[in-house]
Amino acid sequence: MSVYLHDIPLPQAQARLQQALQNADLWRVLGPETIPLDENALGRVTAEPIWAKISSPHYHASAMDGFAVRAEDTSGAQPSSPVQLPVTNYQSSVNSNQSSVISNQSSVGSGQAQYVDTGDPLPEWANAVIPIENTEPLDANGQITSAIRQPAFIRIRAAVAPWSHVRPLGEDIVATQLVLPAGHVLRPADLGAIAAAGHQEVVVARKPKVAILPTGTELVPIGSKLKAGDILEYNSLVIAAQIKAMGGEPTRYPITKDDFDLICERVAEAAQTHDLVLLNAGSSAGAEDFSARVVEKLGTLLVHGVAVRPGHPVIFGMLRKQEESGKKKEEETFDLQPLTPIIGVPGYPVSAALTIDIFVEPLMAVWLGRRPLELPIEEATLTRKLVSPAGDDDFVRVAVGKVGGKLLAAPLSRGAGVITSLVQADGIAVIPSGVQGLEAGEKVQVRLYRSKAEIEKTILSIGSHDLTLDLMAQFLAAHDRRLASANVGSQGGLVALRRGEAHFAGSHLLDPKTGEYNISYIRQYMPGIPVKVVALVGREQGLIVRKGNPKGIKSLEDLAGLGGVRGVRFVNRQRGAGTRVLLDYHLNLMTIPSSSIEGYQQEEYTHLGVAASVASGRADCGLGIAAAAQALDLDFVPLFQERYDLVIPKQFAEDDLLAPLFGLLADSAFRDAVSRLPGYDVSVMGTVILED
Repeated sequence: MSVYLHDIPLPQAQARLQQALQNADLWRVLGPETIPLDENALGRVTAEPIWAKISSPHYHASAMDGFAVRAEDTSGAQPSSPVQLPVTNYQSSVNSNQSSVISNQSSVGSGQAQYVDTGDPLPEWANAVIPIENTEPLDANGQITSAIRQPAFIRIRAAVAPWSHVRPLGEDIVATQLVLPAGHVLRPADLGAIAAAGHQEVVVARKPKVAILPTGTELVPIGSKLKAGDILEYNSLVIAAQIKAMGGEPTRYPITKDDFDLICERVAEAAQTHDLVLLNAGSSAGAEDFSARVVEKLGTLLVHGVAVRPGHPVIFGMLRKQEESGKKKEEETFDLQPLTPIIGVPGYPVSAALTIDIFVEPLMAVWLGRRPLELPIEEATLTRKLVSPAGDDDFVRVAVGKVGGKLLAAPLSRGAGVITSLVQADGIAVIPSGVQGLEAGEKVQVRLYRSKAEIEKTILSIGSHDLTLDLMAQFLAAHDRRLASANVGSQGGLVALRRGEAHFAGSHLLDPKTGEYNISYIRQYMPGIPVKVVALVGREQGLIVRKGNPKGIKSLEDLAGLGGVRGVRFVNRQRGAGTRVLLDYHLNLMTIPSSSIEGYQQEEYTHLGVAASVASGRADCGLGIAAAAQALDLDFVPLFQERYDLVIPKQFAEDDLLAPLFGLLADSAFRDAVSRLPGYDVSVMGTVILED
């Protein structure tokens, strides 16, 4: 049955794929293969139990450098009444009768001792080893000698118990015992255990072969010189890396343009030699979205559309493998042959990556015979409201930090094409189907990408965006700290601090009454909370314009058509951003109504976002910092100087977690790196503006 973009529930979609694989006898380990036991076996999955061929050690071995003895021969040895034993491997021309001159202060035992190195086999008569440092070497005349490894006698002052300092046969591994079960992912130590058990080879699950076919006329290879409309094809790179990390063997096919027949040809070819085909892009229902039709022509379409966000236009199908049958190629008919599963992967990068995690990883686990990957789950508190589609399982990328003993999850950008949100994500929160959203402060289950140790060393910043925070993150990494940032604007940052949701906030809020930065807003949004305010930088704000400034924009008057320039499209920052407050302050001074500015309501959350809007032609200009203009090769019209501060609750300012951050403010290398950014002044860096 054809199901075009019918968003069926996630469990139902997974069950439909599993049933089809079971019917095709593909819901199992694909098969074993025997490989040499070397470093290339690392990460492979055992296909059968590994039993020990030999014991380890396979003899009674000395665990120390010392002397092998019978424990009973040392009985009675005390500091005041030592026992002396003759050394059987003593080599000397001295007449053995000279031993009679040994001091009468010691009693001579009736047993014997033999020197052994660590790992040497014990003599058959011995059952213990005395470490060499616990003996006194004596020559044939009973005098202390420097020949500690070949004395005539040893004197001991403490008895030893049987099997002391001995590795008995089979201490580590006993022949025939289970060393490793089937379905075990081999680690470095496992390779040693297998070797110790007498194996030179290991039987592992065959790696699933996965074909990755990127499609789209707009796609160009990495390294191409880009023109408008070109999209770099890197989805296949990410997907291939995911498959390899899961234990598979990926094959990246070249880009296939949007041509139905050509895509069919490539897919049919891939199905012949691979266990799974991943057809990337073209999975929606547009005029050039051919994936579902390709699957229908070459096999059976099982699912087209799953109720998950992002990634709902997912496709599941089963392909018939072609075989030379004597029929004419133009008949486009196929004999019934073994089936190959195919998944149509959405083209947006985040959707593509999550599709692999959600649908492909469990399948790879079955084919390899290992357990599916299970990320650790922790309960965290949301830092802001989330709205979710009621009928979908919503996968939300979050930055995670521990603030004041409370684990917090700050949602990141939710665009399906925002690959950086996956890079920045510390985990993923799943808002289940039927829930239309969660309020700030509500609890959410987060699947962590990072370890608890990394989370404990994460400094969480929520507030105004500034490029120096990116540099700060780079420098803090050298001090065993992570900086995770969420850009919500200066006012949003102060609110987050009031709710205990961040360690610090970047802020540059200008008070129109006093001309001072941040202080009055801190009193308003954080009443009664002791804070430390430290200046980070002085910076220049101005108008970011197209290269060459084709419209000749020179001032805020030009935004409203008051300076002789007409038709200027502006892009603004979001409400609560310090840059928005700065703009409104100067518009008010100049009595320019915001309603007279085209694009005043069009918002971006970062300076780089404003620059990107201008570079793309969505706007002619926007207010921002010079460094953002330079980053995208745009021009800059300087207008104002401002101060950008770090607002830090006192309890965190005195915490060891933030100590490296304060160290950076006096670090010459960090200051030099910031000063090289255009429009930045580091002379104020580290100045304490307020401490209460």
